[in-house]
Amino acid sequence: MLRVELTTQLMRLRTLIALLGLAAVPVATGLALAPAAGHRNGDQGGLFGASPYSALNHAMAGLEFTGPLLLPIVVAMLAAAIASADRDWGILRYLYVAPVTRGRLLAAKLGAAAIATAAALGCVLVAGVATGWVLFGWHPFHIIGAADLSAAATAGRVLAATGYALLCLLAMAAIAFTLGLLLPRGAEALAVAIAFVVVASVLDGRSALHAVAVVLPVHYWQSWVALFDPAGAGDLRAGAGVQAGWIAVCVAACVLILRHRDPAA
Repeated sequence: MLRVELTTQLMRLRTLIALLGLAAVPVATGLALAPAAGHRNGDQGGLFGASPYSALNHAMAGLEFTGPLLLPIVVAMLAAAIASADRDWGILRYLYVAPVTRGRLLAAKLGAAAIATAAALGCVLVAGVATGWVLFGWHPFHIIGAADLSAAATAGRVLAATGYALLCLLAMAAIAFTLGLLLPRGAEALAVAIAFVVVASVLDGRSALHAVAVVLPVHYWQSWVALFDPAGAGDLRAGAGVQAGWIAVCVAACVLILRHRDPAA
């Protein structure tokens, strides 16, 4: 089942175009910054300012650039499509006639959504590292306002940032996946998922609604950037807890939806 889901969804032209679009972002930005190789990017600070210093700098800057909106939208598109495709194509009832339990079907689809999410994140990182390696070279990770990171510190922080970003994207995938099971069409699920990201981002910017914002996954999506702050590593435990909570709630909701709803409803 998992192989079928991956073959069906990841090899679709729409999916390939979306993944290539993600990979194109760090490539395009790298080409734009090529004249500044080995130097600060104008008067920019943080990861954006340090992007031309090395391959890993550029990869992390690309992740920060795509993380707030582009990556979540692509992940939502993939997850919603995986959840709703069988119903959109009108074959979900036939899957239940075959010896395929609802639990097995859900597990396969959730696994496919997780792999698709990792593939989307991997496209950004691999393209960022490859482009940075060609244009900027492989040098120590540079932090503006602090000493370059050692190889061990760089590996630890990059792995922590990547793992945390993947957890955040999995939370977005879980939300879109649940909407894909709940709503009549995949297009509707994607639209609601995008609206959720936009509305949550707006709420996150309102200090008066801080109590609401802190329970939304969007509030913590860029917390990993603190790992590369001159002041030192940030604390990602609160964000990780919120993301894990959303994933757990959404998976439980998916189980209930598949158990109690008509598969063609």
